[in-house]
Amino acid sequence: MNALRNRVALVTGSSRGIGASIAELFAAKGAKTVLHGRDAAALETVRAKIAAAGGEVLALTADLTRFDEIEALRSRIEAEFGSVDVLVANAGGNPVRPGPIEEITEEGWRASIDANLTSTFLTVKSFLPGMKERGHGSIITLSSAAARRPTSQSPFAYAAAKAGIELLTKGLATQAGPHGIRVNCIAPETIMTERNERQIPAEIQRALVESHPIRRLGTPEDIAEAALFLATDSASWITGVVLDVAGGSVLV
Repeated sequence: MNALRNRVALVTGSSRGIGASIAELFAAKGAKTVLHGRDAAALETVRAKIAAAGGEVLALTADLTRFDEIEALRSRIEAEFGSVDVLVANAGGNPVRPGPIEEITEEGWRASIDANLTSTFLTVKSFLPGMKERGHGSIITLSSAAARRPTSQSPFAYAAAKAGIELLTKGLATQAGPHGIRVNCIAPETIMTERNERQIPAEIQRALVESHPIRRLGTPEDIAEAALFLATDSASWITGVVLDVAGGSVLV
């Protein structure tokens, strides 16, 4: 029950969905948990829920495409809770609709890369040096099945950014391992967040279920449990892994 006791965990993009579920589970397992997002009201809802359950929690806002804001975020966390032991770089999103590559605008491409790959890089850049100095840490990045299984309908800019995160994760694992730091990546498939529940029609949900060997769609809790495993000492000899939490729909 206390797998993360006395550890400080930052989960970026944790105002709702997958990030919120990871943060709530980490807090339940004893971590001092830092929420991050840009929607202060949504963050407060998650913060209040964790606090009501007895968790130690801090909610902060920052634009992760700006290194100065990430550095300010890190300084605030260290002042309030101490140094971060577990970093979950979950923040991201898909601002561009799927379509032919030639129809992606330059602005849409840059927005996709910045929201996913650049934000992950800058977050790691801020927190990695301290982990190296202390000689321990666990970093978990978030990719997507879109990066593992391209189709004619793939959101290509988003998929390219997520594929970049996977390579970044492996490079980080190689460089950070000698300093006692593990770096792993989770690649979810369709996850039924509240947003997806609203936006994906019921008939499409049923069709998606049939495309998975495990006949259901994923939940935020599925990703949270995978993140918990990778964050704890149970995964002490695992690094550089891309873990497909995808119901068997990605078999490589």
